[in-house]
Amino acid sequence: MSGTLNLPVLCEKCTIVRRALDASVVEVHASDRTMPHSPAVFQQNPSKKPAQRDPVAVGQRDAAVNRSASHNYFLTDRFECGIALRGTEVKSIREGKAQLKDAYGLINNGEAFLLNAHIGAFSHGNIMNHEETRTRKLLLHKEELRKLTARTKEKGFTLIPTRFYFKNGRVKCELALARGKQDWDKRETERNREADREARAAVARSQRR
Repeated sequence: MSGTLNLPVLCEKCTIVRRALDASVVEVHASDRTMPHSPAVFQQNPSKKPAQRDPVAVGQRDAAVNRSASHNYFLTDRFECGIALRGTEVKSIREGKAQLKDAYGLINNGEAFLLNAHIGAFSHGNIMNHEETRTRKLLLHKEELRKLTARTKEKGFTLIPTRFYFKNGRVKCELALARGKQDWDKRETERNREADREARAAVARSQRR
C-alpha cells in the first residue's frame, strides 16, 4: 500500500526532472544556433583616420628638382635613368635631402655616372652613413648610352639631372641632354618667367572677383 501511495510522488518527481533536462537541452541547442561559426567581423573605428601615404614615396611628387637647370641650359631630350644607391641614400631622398643644383652627368667607357649630386646624411643613420657627394652610377639602355655618347661629343652639349622621383618604389633620375645658355639667353628666360608669373597673377585676381 505504501508503495502504491508513493508512486505518484515518484512519477511527479521524474516528470519534473525530465522537463528540466529537456529544457536544458533546448537551451543548449538554442545557444549553438546563436553562436557564430563564421570568422568574426570587426568594425573599423570611425574615429580613427586612415594612414596617409607619402606622396614622394608613391611618385605623386618629385623627391628633388633642379630648378636652375632650365635657367642655365636649353633642355632637349630627356631620359629616365635608374641610379645605384645605398639604403641610407634612398631614405634620405625620401626625406627630401637631395640637391641637384651643381650635379651633372658623364659618359665614361660606355657607362653613365652622376657627379656632384648632394644627398644629405640619413637622419637615423650611424657611422655607416653614405658619403654625401659621391659619384653614383646611372642605369640606361645600351641604345640610350650610344645616343648620349654621340651627342655629348658635340660642342656645347652636356648632361644635366633635372629631378629625382620614385617609380614602383625605386628612385629614378631624369637626365636631360642640355646646351648651355649665353647671358642674353638667360635674361630672355627670366623675362619669359616674369611674364608667366604676371599672367598667372592676373588670372588669379580675376577669379577672386
